Order: sequence, then C-alpha cells, then structure tokens
Amino acid sequence: MLKVGLTGGIAAGKSLVAARLAELGAVLIDADALAREVVEPGTPGLRAVVDAFGASVLDGAGRLDRPALAAVVFGDEDRRQLLNGIIHPLVRARAAQLAADAGRESIVVQDIPLLVETGQGANFHLVLVVDAPEDERVRRMVANRGMDEAAARARIAAQATAEERRAAADVLLVNTGTEADVVAAVDELWHRRLVPFNRNLVDRKVVLPPGPPVLSEPQPDWAQQAGRLAARLQRADNRILAVDHIGSTAVPGLPAKDVIDLQVTVASLAEADELEPALAAAGFPRRPGTWKDNPKPSAPDPALWEKRLHGSADPGRPANIHVRAAGSPGWRYALAFRDWLRAEPDAAAAYLAEKRRVAALHAGDNACGGYARDKGGWFLRFAEPRLQEWIRASGWTAPRY
Repeated sequence: MLKVGLTGGIAAGKSLVAARLAELGAVLIDADALAREVVEPGTPGLRAVVDAFGASVLDGAGRLDRPALAAVVFGDEDRRQLLNGIIHPLVRARAAQLAADAGRESIVVQDIPLLVETGQGANFHLVLVVDAPEDERVRRMVANRGMDEAAARARIAAQATAEERRAAADVLLVNTGTEADVVAAVDELWHRRLVPFNRNLVDRKVVLPPGPPVLSEPQPDWAQQAGRLAARLQRADNRILAVDHIGSTAVPGLPAKDVIDLQVTVASLAEADELEPALAAAGFPRRPGTWKDNPKPSAPDPALWEKRLHGSADPGRPANIHVRAAGSPGWRYALAFRDWLRAEPDAAAAYLAEKRRVAALHAGDNACGGYARDKGGWFLRFAEPRLQEWIRASGWTAPRY
C-alpha cells in the first residue's frame, strides 16, 4: 500500500488535486471531514471537547457549535493546543483505520491541511504539496470566497510558510495555470510515479538507476531529500539507532550520481535481518544477495565488512540504504570518509577527479556496478592512508550508541 500525504495552503488548489486523485482510483481520506466526524453527537470526541471547554460550545441541538468553539480558542495558544490534543489523535486513529481497510494494493491519499504544521510527513511514503503564489491565492479567496484581502492574508500567515511546505515536499505541484493543467499534472504523477511506486512496494522491488553512471551537478536540496528519507527510515522501527546521510550527495558542492546514500545503524546484522520487513514497508526493500564493502588495511578481515543493502521503491527518488552494525569497519569508514571530504577540499577534489575518470571508462555501461568496482583501487592507494592520517590529526571519533 502506497501512503501519500497531500497538503497545501488555503486556495492553492489542493481540493482539485484530491478530487482528481480519487477519480484515478486513489482511496481518499479527508482529515477535515474526519475532524467533523470524530465530534459528532454521542462520540467520545465531543464529550472530551465539552469536558475541556464547557457546554457553551454546543448548539441547541447538542451539536458542536464551531463558531462558539473558535471564539473560545482564538488567540489563546494554550486552549488551541488543548483542542488539538483532543482532535488530532482521534483523526489520526480514524485515518489509520480507513487506510488499513483499503487493502494492501491500494494507493491511499490522506488530505491533511496541517500536515506540515503537525510534522506528519514521515508517516507517508511520499508527500505531495500543492502551492501557488500568495497574491494568486489571495485573489482566489477574494473572488471565490468573498473574503477581503486583509482577512485572506491573515489566513495565509497563520499557516506554514511556502518555504516550510517546499522543504516537506517530495513532489511540489505549482498551480498557476488552468484546471486542465492541474489535472494533466496529476495524471502524469499518477501514471509515472505513484502507480509504479505502489507496485514496487507490493512486489518489494528496488528501483535501480538505469544506464551508465552520470555525474550530476550538486543539487541544493540533496540534504533535504536525504532528511525526508532518513525520517521515514528512523520511524520504521525503534531498534534503528541512527540514520546518516553519507556518500557524495552528503558533501556540499560535490558532483555525484543523483542517488541518495543513507547509512542505517543497528546493533547487529542479525537485527538488520529482523528489520527487513519494516524497512520494506517503509518503502525500502532489501536488495538480494550478500553485500560487503571492500576491506581496508586498517581492518583487513573481509567478514567484518559485511552489510545489508536496501534501496528505494520510489521511481522518482533512487537511494541506496546501507544497513551496518554500529562499530563495524564499514560503518565507521562511511562516516569518517564523508567527514573527511567535507573538511578537506583537496580530498574532495581528488575524489571528484577519480569519479570523473571512472565514469568516462564506463560511459557505455547499462548499470553502475563497474563504476563502483573500479573506484576500489583509488580508495586503497590514495584515500585510505590520507584518511587515516586526517583521523589522527583531527581527533575524529565515531558516534557511540
């Protein structure tokens, strides 16, 4: 089951996107509708609200008087948080029930206006944000909802900023055209990313970058992308000790293949095997086979360099997930090598020259295996002695768990 979180600011066009996704076959769960459902007469939610705020928030028929409740909590952050503490858990529980009832091969879209504000992004395999320029959103609210401009801008200011939403977005849909333009963009997203992503989840299939190794110019949002993936991995199981962004995309300014590398730290490889189903469900199936990093002179025993390798099921975001035991040579090397490149521009430049040399050798390949293998000599001859010297000189130490 693919779980998509859908959000966007007021008047950005989220409702149109939600409706189109439902037409295409998504199971749509509307958080606003659930927020009304969980405080219907006779529900525990309504009783909790009355206990907290008094009977004055009810109308003559015993239903929740929303304007009266709004007047009680408006401008009072403590009361607003108290209300959210009642409503949000009930909404999330009901949404989880509806998602579970949808079936394992469904694409479930949860429409959550406050997804960013409530920090729910890591609960989903993918977050879709619908956005539009503020002036256009104000124009829509004035023209379509009868609001005056000051009230419209106040509503916008009370929500997450555009920058905050973009930082949370795996997919950003900017709605500045016609409704037909929006529908076409949603259709393309559905067929080219969401449907294949869901199929890969069901089949536990990893997406491997096609074609030869291609070095991309540094992308300013690689760190943000890695952070979103890391949050999903961290939430997959509480036995995961840490998730770190490693590899070339973790070094600012360094060209790299557009593949995010993350290291998942666990207590042992036996525990890594136990975590396989949880990581697959989070969107990161295991790649079959036995995987070992190349031994280095500082720890020559090949058995110590074993790891588990997972990947991303998302066709729009390839990733390598290296699951290593805390304290193992490969685990330590991945962190030290990243920090060395970050600290020493000359080391990063030397690595880039090697990457470009080997990429040119494998420009006709249909996969990246040869590219990765042929960098091994550089790591042994050039990087290893210099890295060990930097560790001694800098006093670098690995984290402790």
